[in-house]
Amino acid sequence: MFGECHAHVFMNGYDYKEAVSRHKGHPDMAAVHACFEAYRRAGIDFIRDGGDRYGVSQGARAFAGDYGIDYRSPIYAIHKKGYYGDIVGFAFDTIDEYKKLVDGVTENHGDFIKIMASGILDFDHYGQVTTPLRDPGLIRQMVHIAHEEGYAVMVHVNTPAQIRYALEAGCDTIEHGYYLDRDCLQLFLETGAVWVPTLATCSNLRGCGRFDEDNVRRITASHMNNIREAVRMGVLVGCGSDAGAYMVPHAQGTLDEVRLLEEACGPDLKEKLYQSLTRSEEIIRSRFRRH
Repeated sequence: MFGECHAHVFMNGYDYKEAVSRHKGHPDMAAVHACFEAYRRAGIDFIRDGGDRYGVSQGARAFAGDYGIDYRSPIYAIHKKGYYGDIVGFAFDTIDEYKKLVDGVTENHGDFIKIMASGILDFDHYGQVTTPLRDPGLIRQMVHIAHEEGYAVMVHVNTPAQIRYALEAGCDTIEHGYYLDRDCLQLFLETGAVWVPTLATCSNLRGCGRFDEDNVRRITASHMNNIREAVRMGVLVGCGSDAGAYMVPHAQGTLDEVRLLEEACGPDLKEKLYQSLTRSEEIIRSRFRRH
C-alpha cells in the first residue's frame, strides 16, 4: 500500500469547525490515536502531515511509531498575512517574521517547511481560487530561505501562474496544483519536483450536495486529465489525498486517492502510474525529514 503524502491529522474528514473545537486550547490526542489506528488497519505506514496551528501534528509524532507509522510534520504551515492559511498555520508580514517562523519549525523539531502560495478552490466558479499570491519574488525568497536552513519545501498552490512561480523557485513538492497547464508539466520535468494532486479532496465532493455539482464534476474531470497527461509525460506524481478534509476520511482517503488516480490514468498507464507513485514516495521519504 502507498503512504499518505498529504494529510491533516487534526481534521476529522467531516466537520472542520468541530475538529478545531476539539483541539483548540488543548489538543485531543485521543482523536489522533483513533486516526493512526485507522491507518494501521489499512496497512498505511507513512504519513506526511500538512501541519496545524493547534499543536496537534507536533504532539502526534510522539506516538506515531507505536502504530508502525513513519510520520513527518512541518509543525505548521506558513503564509503571507492577508492570504489564505490561518486554518493550518501562521502568518508573516516581513521576511524577518518569515525567518522567525522557520526558526520556530526548527525549535519544535519539524521535518520540513510548508508554505502557502494560493488559497483554495472556489467550487462554485470553475477556474477560480481564493487569494493567489502574485509575487514570484517573495515565493522564491521563501523557498530559498527554507532550503538554506536545510529543509525541503512543500507548497500549497493552485492556478498555473502560481504553480509556475513555486516550481521556478525550486520547491520540492506541489500540493493540489489544480488548473495547471502544459508549461507547468514541463517545469515539473525540468525541476524534478513531485506533484501531489490530492484528487480525492475534489472528486469525493461529487454528489454531496454542498457545492455546484456541475462545477465539481468539471474540476474533477480537468484534474484527472492533467494527472493522466502528467503520468504519460513522466512527471513524478505522489499519493496524497488531503486526508482529514471534508469528505476525505483518514485512511479511506488514501485508498480513494489510489483508486481515483487509477481511474484518471486508465489501464494503459497503470504500471507507469505505480512506478511514479513509488518513486515519488521514495523521494518524499528521503527529503522530507529532519536531518
